[in-house]
Amino acid sequence: MAAPGPAPPLLLLLLAAFPGPRAWDLRGLRCGFSAELRALRCGFSADCECDFGPDLRGLEYDLAVNLVGQPLVRQQLMKAVRAFLENGNPVKPLVMSFHGSTGTGKTYVSSMLIRSLFRGGLRSPYVHQFSPIVHFPHAEQIEQYKESLKSWIQGNLTNCGRSAFLFDEMDKMHPGLIDVILPFLGPSWVVYGTNYRKAIFIFISNAGGEQINEMTLDLWRARKDREEISLQDLEPAISKAVFENPQSGFWQSGIINEHLIDVVVPFLPLKHHHVKQCVISELVQQGLEVRPGIVQEVADSILYFPEEEKIFSSTGCKTVASRISFFL
Repeated sequence: MAAPGPAPPLLLLLLAAFPGPRAWDLRGLRCGFSAELRALRCGFSADCECDFGPDLRGLEYDLAVNLVGQPLVRQQLMKAVRAFLENGNPVKPLVMSFHGSTGTGKTYVSSMLIRSLFRGGLRSPYVHQFSPIVHFPHAEQIEQYKESLKSWIQGNLTNCGRSAFLFDEMDKMHPGLIDVILPFLGPSWVVYGTNYRKAIFIFISNAGGEQINEMTLDLWRARKDREEISLQDLEPAISKAVFENPQSGFWQSGIINEHLIDVVVPFLPLKHHHVKQCVISELVQQGLEVRPGIVQEVADSILYFPEEEKIFSSTGCKTVASRISFFL
């Protein structure tokens, strides 16, 4: 295998940001002999699992016990992940897009999912996280970012086809950048000599959160129970808000036009009793006594919308942990 050329500055940044064995090492960015053998085996066989050790029963339990107020998330996520893992020869990677307002559990669920799939969790060398603010901050360098991102994903998929890639804050991603990974998301057998069809891609975004909140409020006013809300109720509004917004990372994206996202996962706004559940969980996690008075005071200190009815938390459960100390 020919040695890759000099790494762009962003690629060096990515290598520094995610320690652990990757496709390239820092000394000249040359593939090691063991990586060569692994790449040869992973490129054309189905037995390269790396750090992959899925525990679907554990994931289902965690979602049921630790995720509050998101029945639709549990349903959509388990259905998609189970179907993907039960297929020994998937035709394409699993591509999911999480949408919802702040504090509704998007990052929490993605972390939970990764912990259930990789033995090393988020610290696994086969799990890769990207933030537009950290890794792609300058719009004028978008072409350089495209080259670096493509090289990073290609190199790590060569190292291990069972890899996961998390893209946070897609609503802040420069439009056009994410399309560079489009070849890795489709149903081709191999890309650049790599069998990539067992990879997992997760996009996380606040975009669509306002629309989800509005639709959920309308359904609440129509006396539709939270557990009765379906993806069909929300998906049109999410699609319009996310995929037709010029400021969105998915604006005019080929990923959308070619229907490469397998499942859209909407996160609903949380009600007062959901926030109380978060307070209780946080108290237990901190080893503190669960006192009903404190639980009520913390939950009451959070802003709720709409202003008159005060049904849903404006920040979900995001600020719960930082508020508890003020009421002890």
